Amino acid sequence: MTSLSALIDDVAASSKVSPAAVSEGDDGFSADHFSYIMDLLHAYLEVYPDKEEHLLFNQNLTYYYSSRVVAPRKSKYVLSKSYSGLSHHIRQLDATYEDTERLQLMQQFINPGSGWYNNEATVQRDVNGRIFKSSPIEKLFLLATIKFATRDPYGAGIEYEAGKPGWNEALNGLASMVGSGVVELLELKILMKYINNVALKFSHRTFVVPEELAVLIGKITAALDELGDEEHTNLRSGERKVPHALFLYWDAVATAREEYRADVTLFSGETKEYSSEEIVELTKRWLHEIDLGIARAHAIGSHGHEKKEVSSIITPTYFSYNVTRWEETKNHNKDGHKFVIAKEMVVSKFPLFLDGVSHIMKTMDKAQALNLYETVKQSGLRDKGLNMYTVSSTLAGQSYDMGRMMGFAPGWLENQSVWMSQSYKYYLELIKKGMFDQFVEEMLSGMLPFIDSRKYGRSLIECTSFIASSAFEDPNMRGRGVLARLSGATAEFLSIWKQMFIGQSLFQLDEDGKLEMQLVPSLPAWLFKRNEIEQSPADEQYVIRFKLFQSINVAYFSATPKDL
Repeated sequence: MTSLSALIDDVAASSKVSPAAVSEGDDGFSADHFSYIMDLLHAYLEVYPDKEEHLLFNQNLTYYYSSRVVAPRKSKYVLSKSYSGLSHHIRQLDATYEDTERLQLMQQFINPGSGWYNNEATVQRDVNGRIFKSSPIEKLFLLATIKFATRDPYGAGIEYEAGKPGWNEALNGLASMVGSGVVELLELKILMKYINNVALKFSHRTFVVPEELAVLIGKITAALDELGDEEHTNLRSGERKVPHALFLYWDAVATAREEYRADVTLFSGETKEYSSEEIVELTKRWLHEIDLGIARAHAIGSHGHEKKEVSSIITPTYFSYNVTRWEETKNHNKDGHKFVIAKEMVVSKFPLFLDGVSHIMKTMDKAQALNLYETVKQSGLRDKGLNMYTVSSTLAGQSYDMGRMMGFAPGWLENQSVWMSQSYKYYLELIKKGMFDQFVEEMLSGMLPFIDSRKYGRSLIECTSFIASSAFEDPNMRGRGVLARLSGATAEFLSIWKQMFIGQSLFQLDEDGKLEMQLVPSLPAWLFKRNEIEQSPADEQYVIRFKLFQSINVAYFSATPKDL
């Protein structure tokens, strides 16, 4: 009888890879989806570290082709009335649109039987009709370049230029506020550092990219050269207006990005080859700019109720930009709003969100992370009644422009509740940074196996979207899990389990490049139970067991209960 494993192997070996995807519709594109690529890559390399070069360089991948594209600023920055109706402000509306030329190209690949597109319709081609392919590392470099060119005017975040923020879609108004996210900038830093490290490690390799991308890189370089020493502009206390030099840089690079998009309805087919040394120098310079932007983000900061300032140690998560001077064009959108060209901007800040804390911790060493942890513990993100962390601090007094989260009662849904996947993501970073005592403390009060099931209101093996926090007006609902959900928090829990029982990387390469396996658990003493297996040595009185790869029994023994 064929085993399940053998059956899966046979099916996989006989299958043909045929990538297919669809766009998200007319409401835009989420800004954070690119960050999951690095999670997948790291997960693969934790098992196959010896396959890194082969994975990144020795195969070619297609590019996704969509009929929906991001609109240029001249076609989405509009003049509209404020909520009060007493003034006007600039909003970013209809951030994406259906491109008719792309639609016509895709319609060549409609399946007459189904009336829908064949998979070939969603593959990028050049002007000669050939499918354009690049290696995974070349695609990652293209992605990093586009994201670097999408930084906001202060360089403190990645613009929500495509109509949506990241995972928190209850902030659905933030994109219209010319909003940006620090989280996405931090993820870009992680991606950029990885590309830099790959170019250093595999220095004999080259990067071949579309000619259109090389043109964009040239324009970015020219804009940085023009910016010069102005890149080190320090923010004066209370200053919110974007300095003229930074605004000019942002405008030049944003224009270059828009020109790039206009040029790649079809690739020309021409390419440019970069040496690894050139990639190292480019990414090194860009990483420097990213760090300057992160420093500006901390200088701008966040605020609490009645705009009370909070510690600059805690990383902000979101910004928005208020256009204070503009020029009207002669065009308008479908609703009659006039299009404008931005000439000056002022940055606005928001309350604290846990997301920014979790992501900045990824880029810190242990000492920095510990300092941040202690500060966050004393901040408005800590629910002292439940001893958990809320998705945001209080949103009292914030503009309804932010989105539907402002319509929720405090402590409910995305308004200051304990959002489980976000809390678990934070706990994961604690243990990954080696903050064992802090992690265990938070685990005992914030993770389902250790909380009161009567208060939670359902099985402790069932995750929910959120837990009503102490900010919720009904005390009987505080601590109750709402909306069963088995995706985000479950995935974070599995990552935490792996970190506790196995360690960061089960497989790694030694100094000679040879593959080795190593278990590096992080387990508290109270998880060990008395060993009842008679065949075990007498000094191995306590044990904890798990299964590796479904079938391998692994046991950690100890003469006395102690942290491992």
